[in-house]
Amino acid sequence: TLPVCMAKTQLSLSHDPALKGRPMGWRLPIRDIRASVGAGFLYPLCGEMRTMPGLPKIAAGDSIDIDAEGRIVGLF
Repeated sequence: TLPVCMAKTQLSLSHDPALKGRPMGWRLPIRDIRASVGAGFLYPLCGEMRTMPGLPKIAAGDSIDIDAEGRIVGLF
């Protein structure tokens, strides 16, 4: 069993950003459902929604630095 995390607009409790406040009598259309197995959850997509890829535990920027001569190191 996996928990569910909703991916919907932040502008409304519904899927429709035009439905303000606490809309009544609407149905939630789910156009796709995806699994983020590594993170351990499912996420249904509602309305027009774009998703971003997951990030690693350690960001690539953590390995970038400037050495004693002022050169950038750790990019590749």
